[in-house]
Amino acid sequence: MGAVPGAAQNSALNRLTDRADLLSWEAVGRLDTAGIGTCSGVLIAPKLVLTAAHCVVERTSEQAISPNKAYFRAGLRDGVSVAERAGARIAVHPRYVATRNDGGEGARYDVAIVELFEAIPSALADPFVVATPSLGLKDVSVVSYAHDRNEALSRQRKCGVIGLEKGLIAFDCDVHFGSSGAPVFEKSTYRARIVSLVSRGTRDEDAVIAVGMELPTVVSELKAVLRSGRGVVALEQSVPRAPKIGRGTARSGAKFVRVD
Repeated sequence: MGAVPGAAQNSALNRLTDRADLLSWEAVGRLDTAGIGTCSGVLIAPKLVLTAAHCVVERTSEQAISPNKAYFRAGLRDGVSVAERAGARIAVHPRYVATRNDGGEGARYDVAIVELFEAIPSALADPFVVATPSLGLKDVSVVSYAHDRNEALSRQRKCGVIGLEKGLIAFDCDVHFGSSGAPVFEKSTYRARIVSLVSRGTRDEDAVIAVGMELPTVVSELKAVLRSGRGVVALEQSVPRAPKIGRGTARSGAKFVRVD
């Protein structure tokens, strides 16, 4: 992957504890999935949550979970959300392969959309726009949940882009288990735009190297899947319920490994 020189020094990771801290980030939430664990997700429309495919695909069957096992908690902090909704349909990118663990093809299509049972009003959580990274992008920011901090969002305002190549983005943001599916933002003159999702990475005591994908094309393809209904997993019951996820759980489909 081609390096992008000159990335600025990273900023600290800040917990968004107070309601005022959360302002403008309410569309990022925790996605609880029964049988898998917790991941991060983000609204890109009032009823559409964008997340990593491996967050909603069972490892044994390699099939998407039933939407009644998925529950999105927008802006969750210490047990309080701005809104909570169950899933109604799930679309996984058709080129995603659950057993593929490399940082290339495996990450490039590691994208899914959870369509919610009921929309979250934009007045509560304003969805973010998906965009192509700017040419020569040097730094990004990430808002996510993660291991040991999955009860409230954390935001790293600035972290460095390591490289962009063939639809993939590598960056050194402070992400961990549970950060899978978290939006990677590029600043703009108006509002931050989503340019990638956290897919996987490696972590040791000194550094993190995470990998995500460029989004506009794969998101457009996923929306087409939703419109067609082919390959979409639909709700099995008429009244969805929140899955039972233990408070503070560290279980996750996140693809992170510790480097020895």
